[in-house]
Amino acid sequence: MKQTKPTKLKEIKREWHLIDANDKVLGRLTTNIASLLMGKAKPNFVRNLDMGDYVVVINAKFVEVSGNKEINKKYYRHSGYPGGFKSETLAELRRRRPTQIVVHAVSGMLPQNRLKKQMLKRLYVFEGKEHNYEDKFK
Repeated sequence: MKQTKPTKLKEIKREWHLIDANDKVLGRLTTNIASLLMGKAKPNFVRNLDMGDYVVVINAKFVEVSGNKEINKKYYRHSGYPGGFKSETLAELRRRRPTQIVVHAVSGMLPQNRLKKQMLKRLYVFEGKEHNYEDKFK
């Protein structure tokens, strides 16, 4: 009788993925990114280990959304002080910090547990085509 062996930390192999967000729909793009960060496509995937790959996203400024989300979708934050509640639309956030749109969407799709922060550390999002990780894709 054969038994499945549990995955060990030293057996995890991490790869690098380059994703161009130009003219891609935000939701479909971020589900693929979240899946890569979790490592769900790997044959030895287990939920209790951080098995994901590194993901570099370029052209985050040009990501698409459908419908009226550009003006109707709101992002909220609070400073922790009285009167510190702020909200902004997707269009305003795109002008101020376009990379944050992708990071926020991916963050919501990752599991809400202790591994989430580790997974997000392997996500690198850039506004344009230029990025610092050219050597990883050769």
